[in-house]
Amino acid sequence: MARLILCAGLIASLVAGQALGGEEIGSVSTRFKMLGPNDKVVIEVFDDEDVPGVACYLSRAKTGGISGAVGVAEDTSDASIACRQIGPIKLSEDIRSGKADGEEVFKKRTSLIFKTMQVVRFFDAKRQVLVYLTFSDRVIEGSPKNSISVVPIQPWPGAVTGGK
Repeated sequence: MARLILCAGLIASLVAGQALGGEEIGSVSTRFKMLGPNDKVVIEVFDDEDVPGVACYLSRAKTGGISGAVGVAEDTSDASIACRQIGPIKLSEDIRSGKADGEEVFKKRTSLIFKTMQVVRFFDAKRQVLVYLTFSDRVIEGSPKNSISVVPIQPWPGAVTGGK
């Protein structure tokens, strides 16, 4: 029995640590649970490690209760994303050329094994914008629920632009 509890604790800590660079900003309760934590909406932020100067804020549903407390609950596919320029943006040649289109920039497990919430980046060269898409997938069946955010590539105020 002690081994089972230890294994459950290790699995829960692995699931909780699946974010790639995500940091929780806060949360609000959405449904009271008699036992265990309440269901809630969590707000996380992450920096796009391949595009300095861009940060994305992701809000997503998190299931509470006993199953949520031990890390075996499956979260719904509801999420929203807002990405913003927070400094000078520097695009690599792979991103500018389109070789990095559809590149995963954030991933978080939303169930014990089979479901993840992801953020993928695209570059629209014609309009000079980065497009961030969040969606949920599953091994067998994903969800059509999704959200996008667009970040225009603009000179950052105060940045040296090379001219008079």
